[in-house]
Amino acid sequence: MQQSGMTGTAVAYGRQPNPLADRERLGEMLVEKGLLRPEHRDTALSLQKRWRSRLGEIVLAHRWMTALRLYQALSEHFGLDFVDLVENPPEAPLNPDLFSACAERQVIPWRYENNRLVLAVADPGPETFTWARRTFGPEVLFVGTSKFDILWSLQLDSDFRLTHDALTLLADRAPEHSAREVITRPQLLTLYGLLTVLLVALALSPVNALIGLNVLITLGFLATFALKLVLVWYGSRRRIDIKVTEDDVASLREEDLPVYTVLVPMYREPEILPILANALRKLDYPASKLDIKLVLESDDRETIEAAKRLGLEAIFEIIRVPPSSPRTKPKACNYALRFARGQFVTIYDAEDKPEPGQLKRVVAAFAKSAPEVVCVQARLNYYNADENWLTRMFTLEYTLWFDFYLPALEYLRIPIPLGGTSNHFRIQALRSVYAWDPYNVTEDADLGVRLVQQGYRVSVVNSTTFEEANVSIPNWIRQRSRWFKGYMQTWLVHMRDPVHLYRSTGFRGFWGFQFFIGGGVLTALAAPLLWLIYALWLAAGTRAFDFLFPPALVYLSLLNLLLANGFFIYMTLVAGFKRDYFKLAPYALTVPLYWLLQSFAAYKGLWQLISRPFYWEKTNHGISKYVPAERKAALRE
Repeated sequence: MQQSGMTGTAVAYGRQPNPLADRERLGEMLVEKGLLRPEHRDTALSLQKRWRSRLGEIVLAHRWMTALRLYQALSEHFGLDFVDLVENPPEAPLNPDLFSACAERQVIPWRYENNRLVLAVADPGPETFTWARRTFGPEVLFVGTSKFDILWSLQLDSDFRLTHDALTLLADRAPEHSAREVITRPQLLTLYGLLTVLLVALALSPVNALIGLNVLITLGFLATFALKLVLVWYGSRRRIDIKVTEDDVASLREEDLPVYTVLVPMYREPEILPILANALRKLDYPASKLDIKLVLESDDRETIEAAKRLGLEAIFEIIRVPPSSPRTKPKACNYALRFARGQFVTIYDAEDKPEPGQLKRVVAAFAKSAPEVVCVQARLNYYNADENWLTRMFTLEYTLWFDFYLPALEYLRIPIPLGGTSNHFRIQALRSVYAWDPYNVTEDADLGVRLVQQGYRVSVVNSTTFEEANVSIPNWIRQRSRWFKGYMQTWLVHMRDPVHLYRSTGFRGFWGFQFFIGGGVLTALAAPLLWLIYALWLAAGTRAFDFLFPPALVYLSLLNLLLANGFFIYMTLVAGFKRDYFKLAPYALTVPLYWLLQSFAAYKGLWQLISRPFYWEKTNHGISKYVPAERKAALRE
């Protein structure tokens, strides 16, 4: 057999596969050649019956053989020469329309021999050969190669096109939903018109103009408060989200479970890679049906080398994303999505620890859902909740968000701004809406709104992913300012055509979007000014602001200040109790200080929207005091 390292083109390597080759004998053949231990073969055959997976995939998932030896043995078993595509790169062109099919079936055109196309295949077998002959013609020949060589070659062949599509597919095909244009001309004209009206009103009647502005802000606060009161009322009812029971999970047959793709975008995070890999290994899902993509920037050599040194199982693949602007997480995910082989796809961040049963629970949730449910959001919370004041507040905030707000939003059919991780998609639906917007820095919040506008639904499932809460205020500000900037982008994008937004989301969806997304930004920006006025009035007893507050407005403002703030403090307290975070509950009294930080982040986000709209301000992970011990434990395992 010809092995890797072949050079020149004089020798013909393409073959027709051995028609007598029997894939069922693969395990026996590997044992006969001394490549696989008999007990490993027996275990693999048992798992093959349970999981309905390829025996080779099971062997590689458990690291019982090296990938190179397995793929060489597979090639020999089917009577094919094995070629190293790194040393002997493909010369035949690949039709762009066949890229996804080739990536899924692990096939790539290699070269021509005597005017006959030779295909390199990493998964030889009757199904692959039949598909190849139907797609490329009955006269095609074959050579064997490895899955990693196929992946590498597909990237090299299609880097430019994949990068272009990752950046422009949404902007070119649905520009009305792309944040590439920060603000449209009609929106600018509207903004200029409103500013002109305000300036003219201030010139003609400054007191009435300021009172009118104050009324609008106060009503905005009141509407935002009222919406969140309704959300908490509905969200406190446990039956709202998809309840998947242990019996539901137990009823799943492992042989029927689909391939599940997991995208893990990372950038300069080598230290937490062992923790991440260990968390993903603990997922209670057939290992041979996991398609885990470590999505790394091609110039992030430190993280790439760290991944190589770990000797990860074959279920892990490295996708190297070529450099291009903007350098954002959604751009990287769009690029990697083209290589996904799963029926479902989810995203985990580098520091995530999903509950082991989450993937099965999501599969059961989709099975219990209507066909229009194309995304299931798992809840998020933090494993270092009690590390310092900031982590405590972050944990309480997320508990309120995921345990109260999001289930209620789904129940009321208000567009759900997805979290940045642990959202699970039907992959075909995700591709149909052109996936994520690479120009929006809260890409999942935007995608949640966009899915609803396309007639799809988003649900929440009773499973939690635990993350590392920010322990550093500067780091928290960087993250939160990006979120606020993204919310501003999302509001601007979906308010380009308010009539369409209203028609596609309905009355509750439209106004829910205004006051959950827009109202959150408004309150963060306006609160410091109102608090400053109140503090000056309280401290100095000045009557300088009386003209801004007629009696009716005074009562409304006091309602916002006292009742709304008191309510949010109370609900933060209740959120702590719901998750049994009894030690965190007293910190709910410090919520106003946390809101001040949010306001600072909101103004920073507004400035960056104007000056650097597509800049992705990275959040540093792995800075918790618990990380070193967890890294050591992960490396031991």
